[in-house]
Amino acid sequence: MQKEIIVLALISAFAAPAAFADTEKAELEKLRAMVQELDQKIRALEHKLESKTTAPAQANANANTAAPATANTASGITFYGQVNVSYDHVNNGTTAAGVAGASNNKVSSNVSKFGIKGAEDLGDGLSLIWQIEQQVDIDAAAANTLASRNSFLGLSDNRMGKVLLGRHDTPYKLATRNLDLFADSIGDNRALMGGVKAGLYGAVPTANKSSVAGFDERPTDIIAYFTPDIGGFTGALAYVNRTEANTLASQAKSSIASAAGMYRNGPFFGSLAYETHALAPTVPVPTANKESAAKFGLGYTMDALSVGFAYEKITDNVGALGADLYGHNAYYLSGQYKSGKGAVKLAYAKAGQLGNTANTGANQFTMGYDHTMSKRTTLYGIYTRLNNQSGINYGLTTNATGGGTTTQAGAGASPSAFSLGVKHSF
Repeated sequence: MQKEIIVLALISAFAAPAAFADTEKAELEKLRAMVQELDQKIRALEHKLESKTTAPAQANANANTAAPATANTASGITFYGQVNVSYDHVNNGTTAAGVAGASNNKVSSNVSKFGIKGAEDLGDGLSLIWQIEQQVDIDAAAANTLASRNSFLGLSDNRMGKVLLGRHDTPYKLATRNLDLFADSIGDNRALMGGVKAGLYGAVPTANKSSVAGFDERPTDIIAYFTPDIGGFTGALAYVNRTEANTLASQAKSSIASAAGMYRNGPFFGSLAYETHALAPTVPVPTANKESAAKFGLGYTMDALSVGFAYEKITDNVGALGADLYGHNAYYLSGQYKSGKGAVKLAYAKAGQLGNTANTGANQFTMGYDHTMSKRTTLYGIYTRLNNQSGINYGLTTNATGGGTTTQAGAGASPSAFSLGVKHSF
């Protein structure tokens, strides 16, 4: 109301005729002075009210945030990361032929990383979103390419979902990663799950593991779509061109198509996923052109106890006669019990025989204990053992770096490891 009075007074003042008498001009000047004084008082009151409103909100925000505020929070940019380092004792096992592998001790960086991300409101529920995330191998001198992890630019709409362009985990990978209790450690289930990629076609799968390209991957050149949360359900689709460097129509093409659906309702989690790879045929199998995988995951939490299960089936036509070379089934079962600041964890994974090649199965048993030291810091211990049949040489996860962690003595060896580490998030 005060602002309306001021506006009316200003209009009256500036609309006054130029032929005012001296007394009228004096009265006008008085009105103008009053208007200026009222305007200053209004501004002072508004500033005072704004200060009273902002202070409690800022205090609450600071009280609920363990990490210190970054310098860029005002501009909508968030800096985050994780330092995860362990000291490992690894025994590479003894081969089926009796050749003993090495035992060694090492420091491992278990997917230590940092990133920055942000969003800009474009109005009407639409936002521009972006992220740049980088892995840091603290224990190694190896140089990582900037934006080596999920890094993208995209659009997000409250009603329609979001679209991302860049490098990102495939929907197939995302569908069950939350079920792996030892993710990003030496006990990670991707030692046997997700298709351990060979990168080439072999005459036999002994040294080439269990898929050509791998399925639990984070490819570049991805375009991905994620639905909004609809009653606990989210869906995802992605496409990747793996031969973008082609310049001739005659060159073989290779691509990835991936899809997943995930449902979460209270203590229950369920997921389905499918992914197919269009392969570029090459020697020694010039007719090979496809591999695919399907899986489902289940999880349930009951107070302090949580359990998880994932099953997948991988098929291909890489065999010389069009039969599966790497085709196999695999599953993963896990359980965790929390008590106070501690958590006991157990997991078992099994990969079946590859195609028609005998003695190419393997299993892995992992146990561990987590102790929560603060909201951001966890001390953990892990023991894992992977048992290969005589015709295969799977290794422990590639997610723990340290030189030799994933090297085995050869086919039939059973590598094992003890790991003691600390994980700190910021």
